[in-house]
Amino acid sequence: MNPLLSKLQPYPFERLRALVKDIQPNPAYRPISLGIGEPKHPTPAFIQQAVTAALAGLANYPATAGDIRLREAMAGWVQRRYGVTLDPATQVLPVNGTREALFALAQTVIDPTRHRDQGGPVVVCPNPFYQIYEGAALLAGARVAYANSDPARNFAPDLAGIPEATWAATQLLYVCSPGNPTGAVMSLDEWARLFELSDRHGFVIASDECYSEIYFRDDQPPLGGLEAALKLGRGDFRNLIALTSLSKRSNVPGMRSGFVAGDAQILKSFLLYRTYHGGAMSPVVQQASIAAWGDEQHVAENREKYRAKFAKVTPMLAEVLDVALPDAGFYLWAKVPGSDTEFARGLLAQYNVTVLPGSYLAREAHGINPGAGRVRMALVAEVDECVEAAERIVAYVRSLS
Repeated sequence: MNPLLSKLQPYPFERLRALVKDIQPNPAYRPISLGIGEPKHPTPAFIQQAVTAALAGLANYPATAGDIRLREAMAGWVQRRYGVTLDPATQVLPVNGTREALFALAQTVIDPTRHRDQGGPVVVCPNPFYQIYEGAALLAGARVAYANSDPARNFAPDLAGIPEATWAATQLLYVCSPGNPTGAVMSLDEWARLFELSDRHGFVIASDECYSEIYFRDDQPPLGGLEAALKLGRGDFRNLIALTSLSKRSNVPGMRSGFVAGDAQILKSFLLYRTYHGGAMSPVVQQASIAAWGDEQHVAENREKYRAKFAKVTPMLAEVLDVALPDAGFYLWAKVPGSDTEFARGLLAQYNVTVLPGSYLAREAHGINPGAGRVRMALVAEVDECVEAAERIVAYVRSLS
């Protein structure tokens, strides 16, 4: 067996199941889960219809590069959303959701034969983080360096805390904006700092942007990596790959559809890797994706549902917890009294509400676990259910004092 598999840590939801396996939730309450970030809004009917209309595509092998019409639809969305012009032939590739692409990109760009005199290649990722970043790095033969989030700076990763010797061996940097779990959006100044580091040390930046279309002010949509590069005079998008998905934007997590875009040279190698990896998107999903990327009305309606939930739930929870409206995304990142794991256990036992301990989303780094003492709440259910969950959380916190 691949010895690198032994380095993988249990997924947060496995740890959560183990944490609460002995708990019998209070039967007076129906179960409500805020633990998993899985969109619960209905899939738009026109996307479902596009799937059924394309079923004849099941008779054909798909090309790994995808139908040019799909890549044109993706490039068209980038132009409308960010004002960035991409070449559909060389700067965009469809992927089976961002998870697959985030993992495969590390296998493409990490060279384990380099930086041996420095202990091997390094992948830098934010802390807390989406665990695929860590697993992808480890299975590519790299070491992981963690940039802790800083609550005083809107949970921005503390890049200054990464030693210069670590940057010198870095081959890949993962960023997530809007962030999971914090919801923080990177500023143009932060992007300028990342690009300066990339130019100095030659590493690739993977910008995970799957929450980009869930935000709270129409005049402040989150800044994307490609957009930031263009604003900073980097129209070749050198060493930058942006990744996004339809899962949250269009409520189709089961469709597994997204794309990567950016540096054409990296994408050429990425396409070669994925050709052997077997990463081609189903023709059925491709046709439905064309329809989804071409429509914004359902995205705006989806965004309004999240805004309604956050407008009601955030003030309720802020009465008893240190929590605020995030920049974007569908998570609340709340500071809780005492241990985050004990808080999750007690809340489930007494009020039958599931939340995810923040310490499970982070690693001990630079002397602390930056997720400790916090919980992640995914406001993915309908408004009434989220409000009911918030009422129970308020009652639970008040019972603790």
